[in-house]
This record gives sequence, C-alpha cells and structure tokens, in this order.
Amino acid sequence: MSATHSAFQEAKSGCEGNFFSSLIQPINPVGSRKRIQKRNTQEFKGQSMAPNATVEATGVLNELDAETIDGGLAKDVTPLKRAEKRKIKLVWRNVIAFGYLHLAAVYGAFLMLTSARLYTIAFAFVLYVVSGLGITAGAHRLWAHRSYKAKLPLRILLAVFNTIAFQDCALHWARDHRVHHKYSETDADPHNATRGFFFSHIGWLLCRKHPEVIAKGKQLDISDLESDPVLRFQRKHYMILMPLACFVLPTIAPVYFWNETWTNAWFVATLFRWTFILNVTWLVNSAAHKWGDKPYDKSISPSENRTVASFAFGEGWHNYHHVFPWDYKTAELGNYRMNLTTAFIDFFAKIGWAYDLKTVSKEIVEKRVKRTGDGTHTTWGWGDKDQDQYEVKHATIINQKED
Repeated sequence: MSATHSAFQEAKSGCEGNFFSSLIQPINPVGSRKRIQKRNTQEFKGQSMAPNATVEATGVLNELDAETIDGGLAKDVTPLKRAEKRKIKLVWRNVIAFGYLHLAAVYGAFLMLTSARLYTIAFAFVLYVVSGLGITAGAHRLWAHRSYKAKLPLRILLAVFNTIAFQDCALHWARDHRVHHKYSETDADPHNATRGFFFSHIGWLLCRKHPEVIAKGKQLDISDLESDPVLRFQRKHYMILMPLACFVLPTIAPVYFWNETWTNAWFVATLFRWTFILNVTWLVNSAAHKWGDKPYDKSISPSENRTVASFAFGEGWHNYHHVFPWDYKTAELGNYRMNLTTAFIDFFAKIGWAYDLKTVSKEIVEKRVKRTGDGTHTTWGWGDKDQDQYEVKHATIINQKED
C-alpha cells in the first residue's frame, strides 16, 4: 500500500457514516434559518454514477460525495487523472467562428483606444460585470453547486445576466460543470487540463466531445435543474433571448442613446466585451489549473491564482474550490477584495433574496490544509507555530506596552 493511500485511509478512519453535516457551516443572515442538516439528499442528485462507468470519479461534487471528515475522497485519485491518446476531430464551424471573434475583438480593442466614446466603453464594462455574475453567481455557484438558494426574483435576474454572457444556457453549463468536478482531469472532463493549456482554455470547444463526456453527462441526475421553471424557460427560448441579450441590444443601445457609430457599437460593446468575458471564464479552466499554490490539496491541478480571481470575480481560488465546491464563497477569504461574486451574494442575502448560504468551518479547512496541503497556506495569525521567525523578529509593533 502506498504512503499516499495510507494517508487517505488514516484520514477516513473513524469517519464512517453520515458525517457531512460537519462539513457545512450554514449562513442565513436574513432571519428564518433553514437547517441545512435536515435537507433531503435528493437536493444533491448530481453526484450519481452508473455502475458500468469506465471512468472513475476523481473529485467531490458536494458535501455528500465526501468520504473523509475534511471533505475529500478516501482513495488516491492521482493515477486516474490522464488523457486517452486519440485523434481530435475538429468542428470547423467553431474554428472559423472563434477565429473571426478574436480578430474582431482585436479590432474592437483598437477602436476602444482610438474612437469609441467613453459611454460605450463604460457600457461594455457594465455588460462584462453583469454577464460575469450571470456565470459566477448564477450558473456556477447557484445552479451547478447549489452552494446557496435564491428566491424567484434573484433567479430571474441571474438568468438574464447569464443570457447576456452567452456561454450556453445555464442548465447545460451547470450540467457540464458538474461533470468537470466529478471526473476532473479524466476523459470525462469536458476541458481536461491534462491535455494542455490550449485544450483546457479553448481547444475543447473546437473539437468533438470525448464520448466519456457525453456518457457521464447523461448519467448525472439533473432533475433539480430541470425542475426550475426559470431554467426551463431560458432553455426553451434561448435561441431567441440569447441573440437579443448578447448581440442585438448591446449594439443598438449605444447608437440609440448616445449616437455611437454602428462600427464602434458592434466591435467594442458587443464583440470585444463578449470575447473578453469568454476568455476570463476560460482562464479558470486553463491558467487556474496550471499556475498557483495548492495550500489545500497538492495532489490536484487546480491552484490559487490571484490574477484569474481578480478578473473572474473570485473564481480563481481554484484549489480551495475543488476541495470544497459547496462553499458559496469558493474561497477561504474573509473579504471581498478579489471576490466580487461573494459580495453580490451577500448583498442579496441581506435583502432576503439569497439564503441557506453554505460555507466550511475554519476547523475543517485547517484539518485539510494540514493533511493534503503543499505548505503554502498563510499563517492563521500572529503567534501561529508556522510563522516565520524572521517576520516575528523584524515586525513593527506600534504603541507597544511593557509586559
């Protein structure tokens, strides 16, 4: 038995049974607290796997998947993470479309610097923010991971934002993302990072899906998504709503309201903005799976990437997120500096539109850091046993009193 496997078994010992309630720290700032522990397991149906599956699960989708007290799997999944050598079949329609899109975005960047009005640039930025939140707070944290609940007005708002983003309807996005977490870095992972940076960034959209991606997507129970009337409405009318929200209205608005040229409106407010938010989202799949520290689990590729977190509204704290995917913050941070999405969710929690926010206790995080982290986790504060003694010796203490 390998040392790694022994460590997993040791972590699992004494943790058999229904212990996932210890992994959740519910937050409900609006009054009527709903007890997470009493929730029926059918709310988390996304984790099922068919008995005849050829690709094994390599990650947890939510707290019910956890096999250890600190939220992990009890087996060593490292040998399972690989990519089958196969001939890639290109989808030339997508190759041409994305080729044009990026060339148009370069031209849009030029126009933004030379001729576009400031109103148009500000408008593009606003669309970038709202469409980004439609992905991060909507498709990702709400629908894919169910890390919090949202009342109807907030779900409608997030669906509108998500439609502006045009990254497929939220139901399909959430389904594919669940597959990504459940079978991370295997052939069932839609953007398997073991195939390289380019594939995990955009290459996966330029070719046919691996058969395992399709198979595992069909095996997941997404009845919770299909039962949401907001998601059903968006999916049913997507090919009408999406062109209007992502292309038509963002182009017409600058021309109508502040006399922008059609060229600037199309290439700046529409194509540059859309290309930018697409690449920001893709960086979570590529850069955040390649560069950064791994303070929570050194055995997985997802990493803590500050740059990605800044542009993706808090989605770059990826090592934490893959270890604790049910945490609505997707990070351990206690502030909003690089996590706009958390601020957004907290705001709507205060007015009662978001509730049952799930997070992870400090004790569980500390256990996982000590068991599987790479040693880069910051100290818990002054006096931590791992605090660098050079820092202690040379620290500046203001208004110090004699003991």
